[in-house]
Amino acid sequence: MTAFSILDLAPVPEGCRPGDALRNTIDLARHADGLRYTRYWLAEHHNMVGIASAATAVVIGQVAAATQRIRVGAGGIMLPNHAPMVIAEQFGTLEELFPGRIDLGLGRAPGTDQRTLRALRIDPMEADRFPDDVLELQAFLADPAPGQPIRAVPGFGTHVPLWILGSSHFGSQLAAMLGLPYAFASHFAPDALDSALQIYRSQFRPSAQMQHAYAAAGVNVIAAETDEEAQHLFTSAQQRAAGIFRGVRGYLPPPIDDIETYWSPMEKVQASRMLACSIVGSPDTVRKGLEAFIARTGADELIVAAAIFDHEARKRSYSILDEVAAEFRDRPAMAAAG
Repeated sequence: MTAFSILDLAPVPEGCRPGDALRNTIDLARHADGLRYTRYWLAEHHNMVGIASAATAVVIGQVAAATQRIRVGAGGIMLPNHAPMVIAEQFGTLEELFPGRIDLGLGRAPGTDQRTLRALRIDPMEADRFPDDVLELQAFLADPAPGQPIRAVPGFGTHVPLWILGSSHFGSQLAAMLGLPYAFASHFAPDALDSALQIYRSQFRPSAQMQHAYAAAGVNVIAAETDEEAQHLFTSAQQRAAGIFRGVRGYLPPPIDDIETYWSPMEKVQASRMLACSIVGSPDTVRKGLEAFIARTGADELIVAAAIFDHEARKRSYSILDEVAAEFRDRPAMAAAG
């Protein structure tokens, strides 16, 4: 079977404030909690006016408090920005408050630009310590050794499950070596998806946390009653992707009638490549797209993003996906093609 989960970047639509985006996040999480999604993740980004989840652990706590069933976590925390002990304390606190519902996905990228890194007081070379920092964090969350002088409180003994996130072979190799679940960010960086999953599965070593490889893949899904309506909603994500190549990271724009009048031919190529792992359309179109993506990747879980300007349309998209996903949840896992 294939599990389905949500990645919410807490998008700030044009004309709104971060508080509006965060209230939308809580409302969407409540909505997802009543459906069959496995987990609800938020991601750490800094100095981006269109993303409201910079204080990721704080938002996770609010989402967990507003829901009852769904797992809640980070997809992810950019570990080089933090001392491992601080993250252990934050997520240990969350686990103590919401036992059995907290995930901790870890990324090596800074989640921002170099100037913002300086504002965060982060040495860019910290990323080189990522494997050691993962191990240190894991130790802070484990049962303490006899006489251990430094403990994360809360944190020690909570065994918050760790994930490695990535968009390159580095993350897949590290996740395999440490025996951790792996999530590939194919929703915005799809180029190495197939090879990274192959490396992860072939090199996986069992660990105390996991005996078998478990791979998730990011995918954008924009679902509506018709293909035309879904394609219209998708133009918000297309505009935002084109803006990245223009050097502009702004608010989530409203959809437009004709995306071809918005971008240049080069921007179309670049943005379309970035959004290659996107399934956009009616329930039948989404079903066919999921069938192909799952057959291609053999993913144990899909982490679904949906950058939709209108909040009610975003909720409806996830409702449609939940209905379509039922047949994939209930069938045996598929081996990746090739």
